[in-house]
Amino acid sequence: MAQTSAGLHRGLALLLALFALALAACTTAPPSRADRAQNAGRTYVITGASSGIGRGVALALAAQRANVVLAARGATALQSAAAQVQAAGGTPLAVVIDVSRPEDMERLAAAAVARFGRIDVWINNAGVGAIGPFGRIPPADHGRVVDVNLKGVIFGSHVALAQFRRQGAGTLVNIGSVEGELPVAQHASYAASKAAVMALGRALNEELRMEGQKKIRVATVLPSATDTPFFNHAANYSGHPLGLVLLDPPEKVVNVVLHAALHPREEMPVGWKAWLVYHGHRLAPDFAERMATVLYEKLVLEDAPPAADSSGNLHAPSPGPGAVEGGVEERMRAQKEAQRRKRQEYPAPLPAPAH
Repeated sequence: MAQTSAGLHRGLALLLALFALALAACTTAPPSRADRAQNAGRTYVITGASSGIGRGVALALAAQRANVVLAARGATALQSAAAQVQAAGGTPLAVVIDVSRPEDMERLAAAAVARFGRIDVWINNAGVGAIGPFGRIPPADHGRVVDVNLKGVIFGSHVALAQFRRQGAGTLVNIGSVEGELPVAQHASYAASKAAVMALGRALNEELRMEGQKKIRVATVLPSATDTPFFNHAANYSGHPLGLVLLDPPEKVVNVVLHAALHPREEMPVGWKAWLVYHGHRLAPDFAERMATVLYEKLVLEDAPPAADSSGNLHAPSPGPGAVEGGVEERMRAQKEAQRRKRQEYPAPLPAPAH
């Protein structure tokens, strides 16, 4: 008994130590005045710029007088984002592309250089998801997740690094996910694609080190679940509305992306939750994966209302003007409250008495 108690105390002490380190290590503060001044006149290319984190980064850079090259599939949302960049003080260039086509990425890089002369930072942000039991998701949808989340990052990295070598410097920022470190049940192909993005960043940094390239850097930003339109647009085969709990606000991720562009590190978890997941999984992988599944079942799946299957925005861009925020947390709260009221109004029947 004494040994068990001592083990629990050591485990608790380790968790507290990790939590304290996470709070100290994970700044998500807005850019400093010096960083904002440095961005004026710099050229950023952002894929997936019509909504979510990409759009948020574009608008933040516009306020810092940057040149912002916005790329996405949906022309309407892309033009809306470009108009907001213009109004905020940036210089926009909108390019309609599909990141899964290497010729589109070549065209994007060429357009940016033709307009602004160089590319200082390339941000591979475009991402999609297919959520639900692995076997229920059509193979074509799994394939599309890999096309966008991995092949799109590979193609973008290829053209960006080629341009950086020509001009002698540049920063590549790839948007990964903590699910690349700790996969979540029913997110299989998404998690797999994000794990590959982490591996890509590590390999590219080693190649740059071998070449002696000190002015070209690669950073992989690792957000945890964020309240963007991602969950509203993802392919859904889960049988219920998509969402997660404890969502981060988009501006937290935006701030880390901006920091990564000027002060890149190989892997950059966003905030204390991502930091704990990133390091906690390495200390106790089986325990962390089991706990993630339990929490997903209890906090997301339990009592969730039904929803029809949908391929979301995998094969066609989402309609509408696009947005940074998704309103997912508010929707999840409303769902939980509706289910709570339903249980109060129609309580479960008592079991029949035994005879």
